[in-house]
Amino acid sequence: MLVRGHRVVGHGDPHALRVRWLLDTPLSQLFALAKGTFASMPGWSDKRVLGVLEHDVIFVARAKGRPAGYVALRRAEAGAIVVEQLFVAPGHEGRGIGHQLLAYAEGYAIAERALPLRIVVEKTNQQARSFYRRSGFVPVEPELFELILPRTD
Repeated sequence: MLVRGHRVVGHGDPHALRVRWLLDTPLSQLFALAKGTFASMPGWSDKRVLGVLEHDVIFVARAKGRPAGYVALRRAEAGAIVVEQLFVAPGHEGRGIGHQLLAYAEGYAIAERALPLRIVVEKTNQQARSFYRRSGFVPVEPELFELILPRTD
């Protein structure tokens, strides 16, 4: 499922980070960014990544008109929204793009009335584990982190 729409962060500044639901970014471009960074890592699967990009809800961060990262989300059992992939393109790290994408994931999950927002993080990826902990996620299994979301009743 692809959601269409947009919201601009830093309105008025032509160089500001813009986060949008997948609108005008070809999936092949997002796939190439991810593959160029992660294809050599254990567990990489072209088929899995392409499947996520084709079927999940995607928010794309753009900086200076080019993709700078994306987050892919899917609904799971028990009312959870799962972050399938959160990717910041090389050269864009340390600019808050990951935090902005995660904020969009949280907002989407709340709007969808999800109870938790979850992400699987490998035990060896200490940088990502630290990022999610700082963002309020807690480990609930060795590789599963969860953020309990506010209810919107």
